[in-house]
Amino acid sequence: MAIEILLFDDNPLIRKTVPLLLNSDEMHVVATMENPVSVLDDLKNFLPDLILMDIDMPQMTGVEAVKKIRSENAEIPIIMLTVFEDNEHIFDAICAGASGYILKGKVSEELENAIKMALNGEAPMTGSVAKKVLQMLPKAKNPEQETNNLSARENDILQLLVKGFSYKMIASELFISIDTVRFHIKKIYEKLQVHSATEAVSKAIKNRWA
Repeated sequence: MAIEILLFDDNPLIRKTVPLLLNSDEMHVVATMENPVSVLDDLKNFLPDLILMDIDMPQMTGVEAVKKIRSENAEIPIIMLTVFEDNEHIFDAICAGASGYILKGKVSEELENAIKMALNGEAPMTGSVAKKVLQMLPKAKNPEQETNNLSARENDILQLLVKGFSYKMIASELFISIDTVRFHIKKIYEKLQVHSATEAVSKAIKNRWA
């Protein structure tokens, strides 16, 4: 069964291009909207598995739309699809509850995999965006400021989640098995009292954790 995707973007070229890029036996863009004013009704009408959301749209911004969605639905993955890579837009989108952040210039290279990552509970980000996110997280000045009692390995994994690494990429980077990654991530979720990679990343950014 194909993954059903709902796209919000005021650019007609994007609304035309993204379905051409994604539509296949695996994925299908069920509808495209030029603004998210009726986003909650749109979710009920189309029942998508995932949302692609622009940031700068008339009548309601993408960040405002994400907040509105999260007030009703904490689970559906939302990937921001945007030209903005400044700290303020990234911070606002992730803290609002976005699941990932992909630049439009990287759509053809990254979007399909980002969708799969988001549906797997991971937090996909374009590389330059991940770098900026890490720059938002100052290093702890002393051991007492460490992230909510995370171990050194758990903190390493949280940093890689913030970078947008998949579980497989984390395993390769740290030379451990995927099962070990899953074990550590479960512990991270328990300690941070969250339920997904997106929530962990969002909490790390909000609290300026190292």
